[in-house]
Amino acid sequence: MSRYTGPRVKRMRALGIDLPGLSRKTMWDRPYPPGVHGPKSARRRKISDFKKQLLEKQKLRFNYGLNEGQFRRLYHEAVHSKEPSGDKLVEFLERRLDNFVFRSGFAPTIPAARQLVCHGHFLVNGRRLDIPSYRVREGDVVSLRERSQELPTVAASLDDVRLARPDWIEFDEGKKTATVKGAPKVDSVPFALEIDLVIEYYSKQL
Repeated sequence: MSRYTGPRVKRMRALGIDLPGLSRKTMWDRPYPPGVHGPKSARRRKISDFKKQLLEKQKLRFNYGLNEGQFRRLYHEAVHSKEPSGDKLVEFLERRLDNFVFRSGFAPTIPAARQLVCHGHFLVNGRRLDIPSYRVREGDVVSLRERSQELPTVAASLDDVRLARPDWIEFDEGKKTATVKGAPKVDSVPFALEIDLVIEYYSKQL
């Protein structure tokens, strides 16, 4: 399955939650699922356990912009780690370079951050990196290339940081650099999430 490129607010309405990484817009202007029946479609039957698990998984997948294959590979890696699978899965997602750029405030969304990374606007420890999936480590310093310092998109995002930076990121306003202070935790995810349901979903599917 390829990465989602369709209407972002429509996707959030289907999941019933705002996803800051996917869009700066909100679903609460029309707080009901998409479809021809409008608000009436919100009167749903009882949600099954499987659907609850699926919805939690989709929240993560769409917020961080991964396709299904990428997400499954991260799950496998998390399960085979020595730490709790849910905690490790979230850590892997949060440590992606495109997410780190977004959470640092350099970009308004993860898709925008991914584009900036792919175009080579960022340095990691002084070295140009254009791989969105690169996993930052404690002590890494992410900065803009000299010729990218005045990018209008970046300047506008830094002037209007709507999502608070998590405590595992240290940002230097003067130098416009972001440093990895430690490992992200489950509560670093910027929306309500039941990570155990995601692990249950894949434990039954794979």
